[in-house]
Amino acid sequence: MEVANGAADWPTTGLDESMLAADPHEMFDRWMADVVMAGLPEPTAMVLATVSAAGQPRARTVLLKGHDQAGFTFFTNRTSRKGSDLDEVPRASLLFPWHAIHRQVIVEGPVTQVGKAASEDYFSTRPRASQLAAWASRQSTVVGSRQELERRYAEMERRWPDDTDVPLPAFWGGYLVSPQVIEFWHGRANRMHDRFRYRRSAEIWLIERLAP
Repeated sequence: MEVANGAADWPTTGLDESMLAADPHEMFDRWMADVVMAGLPEPTAMVLATVSAAGQPRARTVLLKGHDQAGFTFFTNRTSRKGSDLDEVPRASLLFPWHAIHRQVIVEGPVTQVGKAASEDYFSTRPRASQLAAWASRQSTVVGSRQELERRYAEMERRWPDDTDVPLPAFWGGYLVSPQVIEFWHGRANRMHDRFRYRRSAEIWLIERLAP
């Protein structure tokens, strides 16, 4: 499939079996490259859906920070609601909503924590302001005012001046979603969309076309 110059001109001829890679990770990399070339904003933005032990579903947008044969990696505050959900029910679904080019990808699978060394490696690449914000914001907890949040950030600036490294917070780190299912959706006219599901079975990926 040719890549158009912009999202508005993206071809909508659909997706058929001849276009599919045998491996869904290769297929995802192809589509991500298309999204980047199409110039979509925040191409790595994905909706992360979790569920609590009480059965309460929750969703929010996070950024994909790594993808390989092992799965999809993101980083966050582990005391946040998503962190507590994943402690209680370590499974998740990811949705990449690339509406402008009539595509989306859905990922489902178990979730494990990324090790401290990998989390430190990623944290060290974040802008300094983002590192300080990770310390200042106890994500998902109630905060009295914007001013209180700003005070916490100022405290972190004093704690770690510009000539010092900001360490990884003990409550912050990465998660790996190991896919058991990856679905590729391509929009078509008259709601006759193309959907292909890769489903892990033992050591192979089964590919199935789904009704739209």
